[in-house]
Amino acid sequence: MSRVLVTGAGGQVGREVVARLEAHGGHDVVAATRADLDVGDHDAVLGAITTLRPHLVLHTAAWTAVDACESDPDRAFRDNALAVRHVADGCRSVGAHLVTVSTDYVFDGTKATPYTEWDTPAPASAYGRSKLGGEREAFDAGIGATVVRTSWVCGEHGANVVKTVLRLAATTDGPLRFVDDQVGHPTFADDLASMLVRLGTDRRPGLFHVTNQGATSWYGFVREILTAAGHDPGRVEPIRTADLDPPRPAPRPANSVLDNAALRLSGLPLLDDHRVALERLVARLR
Repeated sequence: MSRVLVTGAGGQVGREVVARLEAHGGHDVVAATRADLDVGDHDAVLGAITTLRPHLVLHTAAWTAVDACESDPDRAFRDNALAVRHVADGCRSVGAHLVTVSTDYVFDGTKATPYTEWDTPAPASAYGRSKLGGEREAFDAGIGATVVRTSWVCGEHGANVVKTVLRLAATTDGPLRFVDDQVGHPTFADDLASMLVRLGTDRRPGLFHVTNQGATSWYGFVREILTAAGHDPGRVEPIRTADLDPPRPAPRPANSVLDNAALRLSGLPLLDDHRVALERLVARLR
């Protein structure tokens, strides 16, 4: 039985990773929440990994409050970049394989076509810069790590746009305004978790874009959420990012569409279309 350490196990993705590992069987799963393990603390991370001696570390812990990162870049780099250095150091010491999660925010969103794994990052926000720092820490460690970039994550746990829209639809009568000049691939935490586990247990090194399929705007996605829940999608009104009031502190990529090229070219199955996963999630949440 292999031992797997999951950091950030109380988060939206971490909880699904733990569930997938336990359902799969054959793993001794150690689920470490933030309260259990502060990944920004070098001694705590090294102590945990050298004591547990896992075969695989699925590092899902991160500070993902994009706007808060903009006002506290030191914390962003501690929790999103330096933390990966600590985890990679621990993995090196015990021979564990590392899988860490990154983001579409490593790109500035100005490209006219989907981003592949071989495009040059150019983050425009503190959050994006800190996550790119984490990618570099994973690869610079020389341990054959796996880095998975994803985008627009939502799921059964934690705060996300699907849960917000369902709440607003049930409690308000007015229009819902969402931007239509930001496009990306909505990604569902359970599907993402399954691929993280697969890449980790296969010990596949390198950089992978992992998202559900089907590009849409936030405006279009909210219409799909309302439709899936039996509400009127006509309630949604499109606005431009420049018209948000108040404006968001951190810039968002206009184009967040990630081409899952490395998965596709490796012959690995892509995740479902996001509308299939959305129907499943709305049914669970209702």
